[in-house]
Amino acid sequence: MKKVKWGVLSTAKIGLDKVIPAMQASAWCEIAAIASRSPEQARAAADRLGIPTAYGSYEALLADPEIEAIYNPLPNHLHVAWTLAAARAGKHVLCEKPFAMSAADALALRALDPAVLVMEAFMVRFHPQWLRARALVQQGALGELRVVQAYFSYFNRQPGNIRNRSDAGGGALYDIGCYAVVAGRFFFGAEPLRAIALFDRDPEFGTDRLCSALVDFGAGRRLDFTVSTQTTPYQRLHLVGTRQRLEMEIPFNAPQGAAARIWLDDGRVPGARQALCEDLPPADQYTLQGDAFAQAVRGVAALPYGRADAECNLSVIDALFASEQTGAWVAVAPA
Repeated sequence: MKKVKWGVLSTAKIGLDKVIPAMQASAWCEIAAIASRSPEQARAAADRLGIPTAYGSYEALLADPEIEAIYNPLPNHLHVAWTLAAARAGKHVLCEKPFAMSAADALALRALDPAVLVMEAFMVRFHPQWLRARALVQQGALGELRVVQAYFSYFNRQPGNIRNRSDAGGGALYDIGCYAVVAGRFFFGAEPLRAIALFDRDPEFGTDRLCSALVDFGAGRRLDFTVSTQTTPYQRLHLVGTRQRLEMEIPFNAPQGAAARIWLDDGRVPGARQALCEDLPPADQYTLQGDAFAQAVRGVAALPYGRADAECNLSVIDALFASEQTGAWVAVAPA
């Protein structure tokens, strides 16, 4: 099958360091061009990664008739505008998370030609550890899943860093809390009913540096998470059922090309000293994500997540931000 020819919008660090090299290793993807507002930066990135074509504007990349799909890792507040521009140019789009600044912003994509594929880039959903964990939940290995609990943090107080710019969609909930939201929806296999959150904001940046949230999925099921941009780097994901719990060691940015592990524990021995460890094969979740999207472009597989899925994620984020203002539970609007 002929590889899908990709163009990359911007020389964002996540693209250069993680996503592009992973997609270059794919049997389904060819990174054919990269664009930047700076011709020099585009050329330097292309030379570094062996990309044939460099463009000094995003518009020039979208006008290239050879490009079939676009990877959009632009800052959060630019996601919708450039995803729309790419789709209107007839390009399929894999857009970094969060897809938009709100569910209302994402509504503009509903008017696009349905033949143009658009997906939010939550690579974790393609990693073997997430797929294995969900299979165990669906098989009943945990009993009835009651709690999805996540913690994800790093420390960054660099002025001017995109994650510390409130006007560009910075802050903990947008940047990493969205992974917890996806985890709840992914493992419960359901949409939440309401949400509440407690925020602490950086007095200089105005971004949320700490967010703790409860998301109610009904029927006694809840997502419980804390994310922070200014605490010790750490991450864990727990799925707790009526019979067993499952713990994921590095759930969100699993080392690329490395093996992963999960633990199952029935709690009979304190300290998890008899937890069963399961090692999963080496994988690169960015490669797997690129494979899945390219296969959908070629028509050999269905697109696993589309525009409506991204709206569902954003509806939860909207409710959490709204609860900061009300101090109360906020209903999650259906997508």
